[in-house]
Amino acid sequence: MPNELKIPEVGESITEVQISEWLKSEGDIVKQDEGVAVIDSEKTTFELPAPMGGRLTKILHKAGATVRVGEVIAHIESDGETAKAEPAEAKTDVESKPESKRPDESKSEATTEKAAEKTSPAEKPAKEREPDREKPKEEKGERAEVKKEEPKDRDEKETAPEEAQPENRQPARKTETKVPEAKPPTSAQPASAKPSADREEEVVPMTMLRRTVARRLVEAQQTMAMLTTFNEVDMSAVQALRKEHQEAFEKRYQAKLGLMSFFVKAAIDGLKQFPQLNAEIRENDIVYHNYFDIGVAIATERGLVVPVLRNAERLSFAELEKAIGDFAQRAKDGKLKPDELEGGTFTITNGGVFGSLLSTPIINPPQSGILGMHTIQERPVAVDGQVVIRPMTYLALTYDHRIVDGREAVLFLRRVKEIVETPARMLMEI
Repeated sequence: MPNELKIPEVGESITEVQISEWLKSEGDIVKQDEGVAVIDSEKTTFELPAPMGGRLTKILHKAGATVRVGEVIAHIESDGETAKAEPAEAKTDVESKPESKRPDESKSEATTEKAAEKTSPAEKPAKEREPDREKPKEEKGERAEVKKEEPKDRDEKETAPEEAQPENRQPARKTETKVPEAKPPTSAQPASAKPSADREEEVVPMTMLRRTVARRLVEAQQTMAMLTTFNEVDMSAVQALRKEHQEAFEKRYQAKLGLMSFFVKAAIDGLKQFPQLNAEIRENDIVYHNYFDIGVAIATERGLVVPVLRNAERLSFAELEKAIGDFAQRAKDGKLKPDELEGGTFTITNGGVFGSLLSTPIINPPQSGILGMHTIQERPVAVDGQVVIRPMTYLALTYDHRIVDGREAVLFLRRVKEIVETPARMLMEI
């Protein structure tokens, strides 16, 4: 009996998923834990591994199909069952081949064919015996004359429209009629109208992940009183620290010292001072979290994902960098686990990696705040009464004005600025 490949549990409240792509075809040999299909859910995209090694014998649902959690989507026969099945298949193929005809049978068939050819015309069907009857020549001649006169009539009507006018009317004046220029096809045209070669369209269904992101972002804008405040940060101190300690840090921890760990540390410091930004609304209550699960937004080809750094306040710089790097790689490969995307009390997004100078990030419900980082540019700034060139970046904080007042939002962002510009504050906790 073949083994069943089922859709596993992919998180709370998720009952359906979509088969995005089959990585294997029917008849392919698969290894245990090897990816068989790419599955899209509301929260993540992941590869479905084979529970055992064997041959993929039957695919029950095509790519693009929506299936329920726990549903069987394919059959896999283990190695032993595959080996037993092969001789039976070979036997079936042999039995299905047509038997060769004996010489006397071939001879009788040929004799039958020759006898059929010598059948008298009287024995042929009526349709075959009826000869083509020629019509009288007079009728053919009349038709020929009609055919000859038709072009003449057409020419007279086209070249002399005045003759077709009644005698009691004046001849119509010749006017030039302008033919309207051909317009490109619009949406009002029937579906049968073929667009030109340079105006082709491609219809691609949205993945479940992208549909969920779209729905939640619209929901956030409709249910929250979102407001964004801005500040700018001098990145000179952080860049100097990274340049000075990058080699030793990477040698010891096998991870690069990036920018995100500094902002995670600074955000946690600010959240401790302004807990409204680490809270959420549940009906008529405000729920304050005494832990800091920081979501890190990562853009992938399949959509935006936000894996969560659990208890980020307990992680060191090295642990943060390793965890963020691991998230980024597995998000790219579609191997994030559903539970790694659940929850989160605050989110940080970095549009600067794509060159964004300024933006207003959207809150990830039910959180009440999100911090947006942007590209670093050398700009002239005033320092101690002098104009100097410094690596500057803009920070944006979008907050839910229902529970966060402008004062807390501005002071939180100013605290993040102070921590990043003087990283020693993190060590001395001042």
